[in-house]
Amino acid sequence: MGCYCPVPAKARGQSNRFVETSTGRGSGFFVRPDTIITNAHVAGSDLTVRIRRTGGDTSTAHVETVARDLDLAILRLSSPQADQRTVSLGTAIAIRTGREVVAIGSALGVLQNTVTRGIVSGVRLVGGVTLIQTDAAINPGNSGGPLIDRSGNVIGINTMGVMSAQGISFAVAIDHAQQLLTGQHTATTNATPALSLSQTLNSRASGSDTDMAREQAGRAYEETIAQLAKRADALDDYWRRFRSATCYLGAISGRFDREWFALFDRRAMQGSVANGCESSFTDAQQQANAVRDGVVAAEEAARRADVYPGMRRDVLRKYKLDYAGWQR
Repeated sequence: MGCYCPVPAKARGQSNRFVETSTGRGSGFFVRPDTIITNAHVAGSDLTVRIRRTGGDTSTAHVETVARDLDLAILRLSSPQADQRTVSLGTAIAIRTGREVVAIGSALGVLQNTVTRGIVSGVRLVGGVTLIQTDAAINPGNSGGPLIDRSGNVIGINTMGVMSAQGISFAVAIDHAQQLLTGQHTATTNATPALSLSQTLNSRASGSDTDMAREQAGRAYEETIAQLAKRADALDDYWRRFRSATCYLGAISGRFDREWFALFDRRAMQGSVANGCESSFTDAQQQANAVRDGVVAAEEAARRADVYPGMRRDVLRKYKLDYAGWQR
């Protein structure tokens, strides 16, 4: 059952504006009488843009701040109108899937103050940016306009629609804009939300069921090897104490990532165990055998799951468990 989602007059038209640049048109909205929020891709590389109001009158705004990693920009008017209406800013932190929202903007860069209604389909963290997914239509020209909840608060900045799919659009959470307004945002990446989202969608869409099963098996393999590496680290300490107590008489030939790998190569250990150290040596062998059996079993499971040999080798090297003699 649907519910009525009111759109305050100040959000419908008096605070939403055309943003005209040297490369095209988009939308924006006033958060202060002299301050407009829009998308970075709307502002482009211009230093100044033209703001066109509903009545047709225009003014000039300076592009004060651009955060391409958020796809957000702040525009500042040098001569604001004293009676300029502004919108109320909410938060996307507590937004729930299924809540009704409306998107306002200048559809196609011509149809100013177009309103579309939908619901919040999900809240996604993509490339460090919180995106609100909605089925409210966000068409070219809507970019930079507000996404408003049923209380009339802006919870997002309309950013993009997925052209290859129906009913999938995204808005950057208003929380990022608030950080930008207070100077609290520090860019951590050069990737835009659109690029990060495209990479995420393409990586998932292009992966077959087999690829995804292989990826899952690869993760399980690494988790197992990581656990075995902890046991191997403990055996490293045990072996050092064994050697420092002069429990082994003779040299160990060969080079190993972990010296106790020599336990699996008779040619490497041609000396003898000192009297009184036999039980300690046996304990070291048992620990080594347990690690070996675990690695062999993990290798076999990963091989059956078609995890690539190169990937398995890289994991073994990462955890210092790459040894050709496991099968001896």
